Amino acid sequence: MQRHYRLAHFFGLKRNLVILLIAIFFIGAGEELWMRFLPKYLQALGASVFVIGLFDALRTLLGALYAYPGGVLVDRWGHRHAFVAFNIFSIAGYVVVLLVPHWGAVIAGMFLFLSWTCFSLPAAFSLVAMSLEANRLAMGIGVQSVIKRLPTMIAPFVGGILIDRFGIINGVRMGLGVSIVLSAITILVQRRLQEEPVRTIDSLDHWSFWRSLRAFKAPLRRLLLSDILIRFCERIPFAWVVIYAMDDIGISASQVGILTTIEMLTATLCIIPASHYADKYGREAFVFVTFIFFTAFPIALWISGSFSMLVLAFAIRGGKEFGDTSRKALIISYCEPQRRGQMVGTYYLIRDLLVSAGAFLGAYLWKLGPGANFIGAALCGAAGTILYVCTSGRAQRQELRPV
Repeated sequence: MQRHYRLAHFFGLKRNLVILLIAIFFIGAGEELWMRFLPKYLQALGASVFVIGLFDALRTLLGALYAYPGGVLVDRWGHRHAFVAFNIFSIAGYVVVLLVPHWGAVIAGMFLFLSWTCFSLPAAFSLVAMSLEANRLAMGIGVQSVIKRLPTMIAPFVGGILIDRFGIINGVRMGLGVSIVLSAITILVQRRLQEEPVRTIDSLDHWSFWRSLRAFKAPLRRLLLSDILIRFCERIPFAWVVIYAMDDIGISASQVGILTTIEMLTATLCIIPASHYADKYGREAFVFVTFIFFTAFPIALWISGSFSMLVLAFAIRGGKEFGDTSRKALIISYCEPQRRGQMVGTYYLIRDLLVSAGAFLGAYLWKLGPGANFIGAALCGAAGTILYVCTSGRAQRQELRPV
């Protein structure tokens, strides 16, 4: 019993966090059957390159636009009511895409089916911060990241088998049916969250987006600027990775699933030890290493000419999670405790709103060729990494300057 208590303490497994982990696993197990194949699904439904770019841009844009209201709602409603509402919106989106096999239904349905992913991000951060001590934040986020990736190691491979056997359209629709069932089960789990006292609306009347932005400390602003450039590096090739692997290199959908499993396995193996040592020794260096992995992936992708080379590229892609929990823990620690949900939402609203343009840039570069797309992404990653290192050094010198 004492050993179990120590393990639970090490991993930060409080009651509410365990319930959140179950919800993350169930929803992820359904979505990962089909989510990564949506660009190929759109292509099969007759969508143009522009529409695929639009889909990827909207995916990032909605992540931005939903983040701030998601933070506001969790601050006002509490975690239980907010999570259940976000889940119901997502189920409605799954139903739209399932019932209408047209690329327009995907574009329309994503306004709903991205609700859980986008709305719940500030809520999840807020729940971790409320449940754990400040020196345990990276571990709390790290455990979430691991649980989120467990279904991703299996579900894309299963989804790939469905697609290879039944075709891209029928395979994706079967995955959507599974998502609806698992998400409905998740609602029952979420209702067991122990609710904290909810802040009244009056206490938030004078707190706006602009006030949240002005509350950003200098370290959070410099992290945000570097993060924007790094996410451009990620977003430019994002929608084209599966298409490149299947059309240009010639691998099957099930092999795409294997590559995703390799990526997630690499991420899972590094998240917990990296989170533990980041909480213990400091988080800045871990963020720097993560930015390097982001930058290296499009380069590795471009030089890949076979499935075995893609295995290495996707292992590098998994390595970008090495310090991502440290980055998220820094975001949480820089936010005002009473308004953490809104400030986290403000951060992601600004970041993803700007980065959504990267999808259109990626579509333009893709028309010039895969090389232009991947090298352009790597240049953005290098700029973000260099900026982070330079501003980190400047911030440390300012901290050491006598007052």
